[in-house]
Amino acid sequence: MKFSEFKYERINYQEVEKKLTKLLDELEKQTKAEDFINLFKEIEAVNSHLNTMHSLASIRHSINTNDEFYSKENDFWDENEPKFRVFYNRFAKICLAFKNKADLYHYIPEIFFKQIEFELKSFDEKIIPLLIEENKLSTEYGKLKASAQIEFDGNNYNLSSISKFLQSDNRETRKRAYNAKMKFYKDNEQEFDRIYDELVQLRTKIAHKLGYKTFTELGYFRMHRYDYDQKMVANFRKQILNDLVPLVSELYQKQADRLGLEKLAYYDFPYKFLSGNPTPKKDPDGLVKAAAEMYHQMHKKTGEFIDMMINQELWDLLSRDGKEIGGYCMSLSEYRVPFIFANFNGTSHDVDVLTHEAGHAFQYYMSRDIPVETCKWPTMESCEIHSMSMEFFAHPWMKDFFGEDTEKYYYSHITGALDFLPYGVLVDHFQHEIYDNPKMTPAERKDTWRKLEKLYIPEKDYKGCEILEKGAYWFQQGHIFQSPFYYIDYTLAQVCALQFWTRTHQKDPQAFDDYLRLCTLGGTLPFNKLIKKVGLNCPFEDGSVGAVVRQAKKYLSTIDDTKL
Repeated sequence: MKFSEFKYERINYQEVEKKLTKLLDELEKQTKAEDFINLFKEIEAVNSHLNTMHSLASIRHSINTNDEFYSKENDFWDENEPKFRVFYNRFAKICLAFKNKADLYHYIPEIFFKQIEFELKSFDEKIIPLLIEENKLSTEYGKLKASAQIEFDGNNYNLSSISKFLQSDNRETRKRAYNAKMKFYKDNEQEFDRIYDELVQLRTKIAHKLGYKTFTELGYFRMHRYDYDQKMVANFRKQILNDLVPLVSELYQKQADRLGLEKLAYYDFPYKFLSGNPTPKKDPDGLVKAAAEMYHQMHKKTGEFIDMMINQELWDLLSRDGKEIGGYCMSLSEYRVPFIFANFNGTSHDVDVLTHEAGHAFQYYMSRDIPVETCKWPTMESCEIHSMSMEFFAHPWMKDFFGEDTEKYYYSHITGALDFLPYGVLVDHFQHEIYDNPKMTPAERKDTWRKLEKLYIPEKDYKGCEILEKGAYWFQQGHIFQSPFYYIDYTLAQVCALQFWTRTHQKDPQAFDDYLRLCTLGGTLPFNKLIKKVGLNCPFEDGSVGAVVRQAKKYLSTIDDTKL
């Protein structure tokens, strides 16, 4: 079946309530492992249907936020998803109370019991009204960004399609395009401030109701951080600041030198080379065809995977008015398939999507036979290893996408991976400051962002752009609004992915096999154990970031960037 043929139906809450209550009553009585597992499977089937319908509604709404039917369905799930968690809460308590858990491990991975323990620590029926409100505010943020109509040179663009002008060869065009984009945020500054302020107060209230001092503590349980804590994350940020920020500063100065500038202005950062940024040499259909050829050559499994994605039309790639901004990968468990959402904009981003989001989708494809749905996906920092590593494993085929710009793409991709890391930990540090000090005013939040930005990215100069100078760059970062404390996951994963990149450069024949193994393991182990299984160093350990930096510097020293 093609994605367009997947049937959506609104869930009847009363029927589901009746069915799950009966199954949970039976599950609670079981003492034998075999009987427990049989009922467990029935409950999993109900949950799978619920999750699939929720995902279908969410995907189709994000594809077209103006679709009245799916807009209403998205509202339905915003209202009702927290109510379904009541049943999952009871399910979790029954599973944890089962006396002989070891007898279940042959079917239910041991980590499942850690998952449900963390779920119980982050949910109670008394917070349902607050969770509903949180969902609504998150949706409101997405709709606000999707509504952007940016006037530029006589045409209207959304926040994705304006991006190609931010990389224009003409510096004045870049400046005007950047300012046109930021005008949308300036015009809606009060709305972004209001939505975020309400989210911070709401999440803090949820944390207090659950017995936590701040939302920060609750946020770590929500993110299922089984084997690391705030102190370890702070030490990782410190490594980035000490070991990587100086190199990134050098890279920015090199960029300024290539462009013939004394220093970079805020609108120069996206523009890497006087000869222009690397761009795909194919139209969207050509990119998909090139991706299919690449994945068939990469490995038998990646070939099978890409055939499934194409034949079942399991993606929506083109940017359109009314479509939400960004990209993601989501699973549809009843159909045992992933789905990729993206916004092509004619830049190298389009190729990165076909590798990054495909890395997520490929991992789900490889782990979909794990019997327990919540163990198919790992925690977020592990998920991002699959996606970011796939970007690097795709390097040998980049000539098929970029032609004469291939070497330029390699350089910009590696330097982009490096200069992303300070920004990524900046986002994380900012969120810790915000939720540890929830009474900050909107102005104080912006001041905090700007102060931290000067620490991690001191080169950022916003002279001439008031909204950025006052510290509102983060309005653009959806994770801050919709997925609190998610962003550090990208940085942890990037350090791991760069280790895979190093191994491929060193001609390690085991590198891709280890990647396949990582994908197959899915979410059956916590982060630190997963990476150890496949020979990666832990990013939290002192020296781990420095080791990656040394390898990157060695590679970059072999390239004369002035000739690109």
